[in-house]
Amino acid sequence: MALVGVGYRRQLARWILSNPPDIHSVEITAEHFFDSGDDILRTLSAAYPLYVHGLGLSLGTPGPIDSATLDNFAGVVKIADPEWISDHVAFTRTDEVDLGHLNPIQPSIETLKVIADHAIEISERCNKRLILENITSHLELKGELSEPEFLNRLCEKSGCGLLLDVTNLFINSRNHRFDPRTWLSELDPSNIVQLHVTGYSLINGVWEDFHAEPIQDDLWELIYEALDYAPVQVLALERDTNFPDARELEDELRKLEGAVANHRSDDGSGTPADRRLPT
Repeated sequence: MALVGVGYRRQLARWILSNPPDIHSVEITAEHFFDSGDDILRTLSAAYPLYVHGLGLSLGTPGPIDSATLDNFAGVVKIADPEWISDHVAFTRTDEVDLGHLNPIQPSIETLKVIADHAIEISERCNKRLILENITSHLELKGELSEPEFLNRLCEKSGCGLLLDVTNLFINSRNHRFDPRTWLSELDPSNIVQLHVTGYSLINGVWEDFHAEPIQDDLWELIYEALDYAPVQVLALERDTNFPDARELEDELRKLEGAVANHRSDDGSGTPADRRLPT
């Protein structure tokens, strides 16, 4: 059964390091530990199954990966010794400028080769399996491939897996007006290794991924779909702002654990269970 856990944030450190019973895994953001925090990494690695998530490797940028960023990332991986590593299907820099945020790539054959080659390089450098995450974007780029077909070919070409951010999929489906269930059904389920979930924000009719809200009812339904569809190994709850009391997060983790138990059989056969929202 999939392990339910949280993304480590400084504001949640005391709670996470107290080993509450509802946290069964922890994901850390590599860039938060580039300059310090080795002792915390060792403590977390000893206490939980740990996963290292990157923000700035910029796999979609043509040419060499930024050497300093890759060195720092590999250093965090060496100390944390995670189960696997992850980053995004995106670019964050050009040859000259660090853009400071995740930007969408064109789902083209040319971009496919760039990202696949970088994925192989990162995985070999860190000696860990790499999984890659779908992002949100207000700009919808078109290429020779659909986004699900691009992701399937990326996994086939590079050997990487997918970190399916269910909230990002939901947000894109609302902003770009497509059916998220059809999108999901076009992915090879065997590639989906991990899920990210958090609540969305709706501002002036536009859906946003601020990681600031609890999971809403319509988003729960898509989480159930993903758990029914794929042999997910880890489900990570994210929160980057508007941090609630730990009891609220623990309640949400218990709901997620119930969703995992009810919507995926232990043998991976994907037997659907009760479709009611958790209470």
